[in-house]
Amino acid sequence: MSRPIIEVSDLPKISPRGIGIALLALLAFLTLNGLWYQVPAESEAVTLRFGKLVSENIKPGLHFKLPLGIDQARIEPVQRQLKLEFGFNTPGATSDFQYGDRAEEEYVKNMVTGDLNSAHVEWVVQYRITNLADYLFKVREAAETLRDVSESVMREIVGDRTVDEVLTVGRQEIETEAHTKINRIAKLYDLGLAIDQVQLKGVNPPPAVRASFDEVNRAQQEREQLINVARGEYNKAVPRAKGQADQKISEAEGDALKRVNESTGDAARFKAVFTEYSKAPDVTRQRLYLETMAEVLPKLGNKVILDEAASNVLPFLPLNPAAAPPKPLAPLAPSPARR
Repeated sequence: MSRPIIEVSDLPKISPRGIGIALLALLAFLTLNGLWYQVPAESEAVTLRFGKLVSENIKPGLHFKLPLGIDQARIEPVQRQLKLEFGFNTPGATSDFQYGDRAEEEYVKNMVTGDLNSAHVEWVVQYRITNLADYLFKVREAAETLRDVSESVMREIVGDRTVDEVLTVGRQEIETEAHTKINRIAKLYDLGLAIDQVQLKGVNPPPAVRASFDEVNRAQQEREQLINVARGEYNKAVPRAKGQADQKISEAEGDALKRVNESTGDAARFKAVFTEYSKAPDVTRQRLYLETMAEVLPKLGNKVILDEAASNVLPFLPLNPAAAPPKPLAPLAPSPARR
């Protein structure tokens, strides 16, 4: 079946006037469409005129510019916290350079420590745009430059530490030092960025030695546990022994003080008696004799006292049969003679 042949004379003719009207309509549309631009709430903009910066720090809202490519607006989210991820990636990129090349992830996170061991380090750098003009025009691709700076700083810091520090106790110190150095370099390069945080996400030994490293960690933990148990026993036994020793010393010091005080009192009493005796020896001697006998005789029980001249004394039975007969007593010694 043959197709009908369309002659050129059969096509509708377009007049030059129609072409001109169409061009004018297109020009009017482009002109009106390029007269304004909208800056979102979390962003700022700069305006370029024929590629030259003419205005900056344009706040959110509706703004006007020259159309037809004379003015161009560059808009960036300055209020949003952006991030760069190293050695891994998560969905939802906040910037074009949030992720590195997937083929290089293993290379990026593989680092050599100061003691020539290997460690896999994954980290995140969170930053904000503080000066949009510097961010766009002072350095070509400021975010990519920041990514290179961050990797260089992290390799330097990890290379100055042992693998144990990187994997265990040195994480906080590494984050703090990396934050300080990256922020300082960003200001030196006029990147127009401020570093909010550097955070280590994962620090692990390489897969080939991970099992051996885990065994070493378990052995170190058991060692620390045994040391802690021994320290606990030491802390219980030594203070107890010290307490007992202090108690014995205190008791001995108290007993010594007691004996010294008693001796001092006895000496003082003897001196006082001797002083009185020196004043009146006979009276004092008689008084001491009587006081001594008054103290001793009641302890002897029932006694019969005979004079030396008494003889042929008939013993008698006690009226109380239950009472024991009196014990014989030696003759009473004469009282001391008076001087």
